[in-house]
Amino acid sequence: MGGDMQMLPGSSHRPALKRPVWIIFLVSLVSLFLACSYIYPPHGDAACYVFSSKGCKAVTDRPLPSPARELTDEEFASKVVFRDILHIPRIQPKYSKIAFMFLTPSSLPFEKLWDRFFCGHEGKFSVYVHASKEQPVHVSRYFLNREIHSDKVGWGKISMVDAERRLLAHALKDPDNQQFVLLSESCIPLHSFDYVYDYLMHANMSFVDCFFDPGPHGHGRYSKHMLPVVEKKDFRKGAQWFSIRRQHALVVMADSLYYSRFRDYCKRGFDGKNCIADEHYLPTFFHIIDPGGIANWSVTHVDWSERKWHPKSYRARDVTYELLKNITSIELSVHVTSDEKREEQVQACLWNGVRRPCYLFARKFYPETLHKLMKLHNF
Repeated sequence: MGGDMQMLPGSSHRPALKRPVWIIFLVSLVSLFLACSYIYPPHGDAACYVFSSKGCKAVTDRPLPSPARELTDEEFASKVVFRDILHIPRIQPKYSKIAFMFLTPSSLPFEKLWDRFFCGHEGKFSVYVHASKEQPVHVSRYFLNREIHSDKVGWGKISMVDAERRLLAHALKDPDNQQFVLLSESCIPLHSFDYVYDYLMHANMSFVDCFFDPGPHGHGRYSKHMLPVVEKKDFRKGAQWFSIRRQHALVVMADSLYYSRFRDYCKRGFDGKNCIADEHYLPTFFHIIDPGGIANWSVTHVDWSERKWHPKSYRARDVTYELLKNITSIELSVHVTSDEKREEQVQACLWNGVRRPCYLFARKFYPETLHKLMKLHNF
């Protein structure tokens, strides 16, 4: 105890006023801050409640932003349905298949080439043929009895979209079909079946061509009659040849709202314009309902460099190893606007975030190229 008593006198040498001075200073600083806050109240939405009721009143007195327009019953119902379909968990069946859907007027000139492409991969694909003019004559067992109920198709008319939806409806009946590829009679495969299968089955999005064209062949085709469902700012353009996953195929079949606007107001001669439904319906539809779910480019190569109503067509003399090699090595998607600027919109083809060649298929090849293509392709 004596040692303890000897320590007490030493404590009297500490500065007694050091802690009170700092406390007084801190209290004064807080008081000054609160006084300023009362005189000049904050106007932040979150901060106002920390200080005076006067500040909060200032916030609540400010005019609120104008509310978005009220949706029609049809719009509201469609959005609910689309949301639920798009949020269905993506479950891959044990035997997932690609549905190859051919939109053709009659026979398919490249059946022999497709036969070689499909051979040995039974159980991984399905074939559907929409022949709009004549009953096809088949040379491949994979195409026998694969015609669906078809109807006449007119270029630039809504009947082209109807044919696409008809193909999707038949292909969706098979629950194992997980990818849906739309092809024409002039399309050819560029890679082996295994390459195409892995590319599509493991992709995290659908491949729908979609871009903004302010020119006469883009926004110039828009009709105000589409309002309020389709606004001009959302009107998009793209080639009709797509590859989409099952959820996207389902929302296309579930849609009547957007489809009806294009059926009624996107047609040649309406409003003095030449709107082509198959170039605008799906690009606009997906841009509105699921813009992050599409790649904005097609996996089917088309050469529009000639700037005509139809893309470049390949004759036998054009088909070379170098041509096919050049197409399969393209890693950039290029769109050109139809206004006076002729602006090139260039984007890298990203597959799950990784830059890869863009194209799995190509068109437009004349039937006379079959012999050369059979020689060049070794699937």
